[in-house]
Amino acid sequence: MENLKTWLRKNVSTIILTVLFIVILVNKDAKVWLMRQVASTGILNSSISEPKEPQNNSTRVSYAGFILKNEDEKIIDISAFRNKVVFINFWASWCPPCRAEFPSVQKLYDQYKNNPDMVFLTVNLDDNVALGKSYLRKEGFTVPFLVPAGNIPAVLYSGSLPTTVVLDKKGEIRLYHKGFADYSKDSFYKQMDELLKEKP
Repeated sequence: MENLKTWLRKNVSTIILTVLFIVILVNKDAKVWLMRQVASTGILNSSISEPKEPQNNSTRVSYAGFILKNEDEKIIDISAFRNKVVFINFWASWCPPCRAEFPSVQKLYDQYKNNPDMVFLTVNLDDNVALGKSYLRKEGFTVPFLVPAGNIPAVLYSGSLPTTVVLDKKGEIRLYHKGFADYSKDSFYKQMDELLKEKP
């Protein structure tokens, strides 16, 4: 018994770290909390890229016909958003990295939702749509709830969740980020402001 007490005293930090690791491994909310802490550092964030040389609209054509549906079953065609900056986020309620970044997506939405030159397409990919709606309601998120109404072009989404894409006013992809990030940083807002100032 004395040996056990001595061993416990010598290895207390290892025991604590092991317990924390197990909790994070099995508890979805603990995973989400840890990811938010990492995301808040900004080390995983992507940034808006410079515009490419004008080409023959090949990028735009490759996602023409990308259609979504809102909660009222209204059809939304991405081609309707010419001359606007479009923030697209693909997510699912079961995905811990999606949950980790969602508060920052909500803050970005709150920051720009009244800007007539900005559109938010938060695309839920849950197999059961009710789970996605329930998650947003439970967390108090007010971002648009959209689901695909057809195929998602590979240029926008290749299977990793979350995936975030930002299109400029010309319809060019200026940000393509797989994995979670923090979109509520002042540095990201500045990049979005610059994008919004660009001419179509």
